Amino acid sequence: MPISLREDVMYILLKKIDESDRKNGKHGVPFERTDFTGRNLTLSDFLGHLDYLNQQRYIDADFSGNAYANQEDVPDVLGGEGERVNFRVANTLGAPDGPLPHLIRFERAETTDKGRKMLEKMEANKPEALLKGPTNPIATKNMPFLEKVLLKGELEDIFDARDIAEVIFRTMRDLMTTAASERVAGELHKPAEPTQDKALQDEISDLWQDTNPIVSFLSRVRPPLKFDDETFLFRIRQEGGLPPNLAPERAVKAVFSATKEELSSERISEIAGFLPGKIKELWEQA
Repeated sequence: MPISLREDVMYILLKKIDESDRKNGKHGVPFERTDFTGRNLTLSDFLGHLDYLNQQRYIDADFSGNAYANQEDVPDVLGGEGERVNFRVANTLGAPDGPLPHLIRFERAETTDKGRKMLEKMEANKPEALLKGPTNPIATKNMPFLEKVLLKGELEDIFDARDIAEVIFRTMRDLMTTAASERVAGELHKPAEPTQDKALQDEISDLWQDTNPIVSFLSRVRPPLKFDDETFLFRIRQEGGLPPNLAPERAVKAVFSATKEELSSERISEIAGFLPGKIKELWEQA
């Protein structure tokens, strides 16, 4: 299956590879689905763009697996209009979305001098598609809260999203005054997840106030606590039941991002004033 080479995708790939770890040469790159949210990119498109960048020496990359078996049935990739690129991807073998994912796996890469020069040009004149935003944006405003956390945190289980959100909310509330916490709750009266499962029927405000009535009561009557960003992350790591591959920073940022979409700018600014160091940075970046 041919792919159309896209400048916005190549820019995202080059930038992520270049930023992730320049010092140690060729390295693993932590690509996430959210890097390409709304860009309608299949796995074969992703691998195809990486392979093109590698063949043209914009990056020096390693791949594992046999991507080039039975090439006779694989068409060349089309570049710009009328332009053919001498590049082939893994054969389709009837796969519904193009190359079979198991045929090739991206392992590690680094940008070359040629790639860094290309990236500098793109930075100075960013691809038009990138400036317009995702080509097929996910309307996260219309997504239930826990689905947003699930997507942004790359979680597999909606129950994990709920449990992680509760722990992060609890830790945030512990830093805030009761009045500020109640103002946040007042803006979160929206369904967290429309479902028949009673365990997921809470509103976002219920998650914020904590579905455990004792914890909810204590958080309203005690004064704000004071602790630093490392203690914040330690609590998430200890109490959040995070999957092994989920860093606490990513979990925090996923919940922060989903929460900010539900709040007014006034509440967003107010919450920032209570957060310490790195946690405040994650809030502002989310």
